Parts: sequence; C-alpha cells; structure tokens
Amino acid sequence: MTSFVGVDLHRNNFTYCIRVNGEERKIGKCEITELKGFAAMLGPNTAMAVEATGNTFMFCSSLKAHVGRLVVVNPSQFKVISMSTKKTDKHDAKVLAEFLEKDMLPEVRVKDDLQAKISSLTQTREKLVQLRTVLKNKVNNLLAANFIVLKREELSTEKGLLKALSYHFDPITDTEMLVVVEQIRSLNKSIEKLDKAIEDHGSKMDGFDNLKSIKGIGSKGAAILLATIGNIADFRSAKQLAAYIGIVPRVSNSNDTVCHGRITKSGSKIARTALVQCALIAKRYSPYLNAFHESVKSRRGGAKANIALARKFLDIVYRTLKNNWMFENFTQFKLVKN
Repeated sequence: MTSFVGVDLHRNNFTYCIRVNGEERKIGKCEITELKGFAAMLGPNTAMAVEATGNTFMFCSSLKAHVGRLVVVNPSQFKVISMSTKKTDKHDAKVLAEFLEKDMLPEVRVKDDLQAKISSLTQTREKLVQLRTVLKNKVNNLLAANFIVLKREELSTEKGLLKALSYHFDPITDTEMLVVVEQIRSLNKSIEKLDKAIEDHGSKMDGFDNLKSIKGIGSKGAAILLATIGNIADFRSAKQLAAYIGIVPRVSNSNDTVCHGRITKSGSKIARTALVQCALIAKRYSPYLNAFHESVKSRRGGAKANIALARKFLDIVYRTLKNNWMFENFTQFKLVKN
C-alpha cells in the first residue's frame, strides 16, 4: 500500500501530511533535527513531495534512501500553492500530498552534489557581475556629470579604472569615485576566483572533455552548460533539452491559428547566455554554423540569427553528450576514433 507524503519545508522545521487510499492519515510538524525519527515513518512504498527551497537538497539527500519516490516541486509552476488564499503550513502540505497522489505535480530535476555546487557558483558569479555593472555605470555617471565621457569597455581594465581616478573634481565626488572604484577592483578579484573554481571543479563533471573538444566552448562554458544540463539521459531529444533551457519559441494555438512568439526563457538565463556566447565563437571555426547564421541574419536580423544559431549549436551539444563524442577537428566535424 503506497502512502503519499507532502512536506512544507522551512529552514528549521517542516510540516508533513500523509495520505493513504485517498484519505488523510496524519498531519504533523518536526524540527529539522528530528529527521531520523521522521525517516522511520517512511519506507519503500512511500512517495514524498517537497517544494524546491534553499535547503531542499540536503533534506532530500537525508531522506532519499528511505522512500520509494521523491518529488521536488517547482513552486513557480505549482500555482495551487503560490496563488492560494489560504497560506498555512498544514494546507500547503495537504495540497502537496493530494496532488502527489494524483501524479499532478510539476517536478524539478534534482542535480547531483557537484552539479548543484557548480550551479551555485555560477549564480553567485552572475550576481557579482551584475553588481559590478551597476558600479561601472555609477562611475560613468559621475564622470558624465562633469562632461567627461568614457567608453563602457574602458572600465573593464585596470588602466581604465586608473584613468577614472585621474580626474579630480571636489573632495566629496573624489571620495565617492575612489570608493566605487575600490569596490569594482574587489569584485574583479572575486569574480576571477569564482571563474577559477568553476573551471577547476567543473572539469570533474562527466562530459566536460567532450564539450571542450567543441571549438568555441571553453572550460567555464563547459562547466556552466553541464551544471545546467545535468544527466543528458534525462532528455529524450535535443528539442526537449532546448525547451528545458528556454531557447524555444512560445506557441499560441487558438482554433486554426498557430502563432510562434519569442523564446520562452523558462530555463537558466546563465546557461542561455553561455550557449549564445559559445555559439558565436564556434561559428568562426565552423563553415556550417557560419553559413547558417548568415542565412538567418539576412532574412531575420542579427538578434534572431544569434538565437537560431544557439539553438542549432545546442543540437551539437546534445548529440556530443548523448553519443559520447570527442572531436578531433571540430572545423571539419571530425571525431576521434575509438
């Protein structure tokens, strides 16, 4: 007899609801420190659902050996809870258990420990890069207020930062400029450390050498893509992988009218950015990709051509991982012979 358990998870505690044969059997609350006692209530005939939160990975790691099925739910896709007018821990646990029993929950793919940590590194890096951009804009604004214009890319180098500091206005503005530039320098060092960690630890993931053999994908790009993709066997086709990353068009179907809009952007923005950047580099070496890009560009413009190229490039990434390909010469699409 299968029991279905819904868990509303918090940092220090969680509320659970157990359903059997369409009926609620037990509702309770436990502290995180009581996981062992909670695990004793479970078994191979237990299916459990929990929403994806900050500590879900550790929670699932502790209990996955004690249940037959473990479902991590995407809260942004499960509107029954997020849009509910009755937001209580017990209610959320009940809803999760009920929809788990009906097999109607939007499931999140759970990554392994290394993939999850590399993904966390890339997300932290993205936040620091965004903060650095804000500070660079502040420097430009301070200079522009005094009729001095620097190119945005100049502030990406130490030479450009020194140039910004070489201007002197008044004690208040000079102090502000110095503090902002020091923060940019600090962020540069932190981002460099994260880049090295992403590359060093990313090289331990399966498929890393395969992707690196594709001209255009560097160590950081390979690590970002692998951390996002996870187990390639989870995807039946390149189209399914593209939908997961969010690089397929929205489709609106009404009666006999079918409209294709912009890409969904439903997946990882970091992965999509890395994919586009790698694809644009790869087309420099691949006559096939370059011809495809130029063809689309002449008909639909550069921006749409870049997205179309990334989608085409993702097909190569998918087949490379799926078939364990290793390129001897990517320019000629020549594989290493086994």
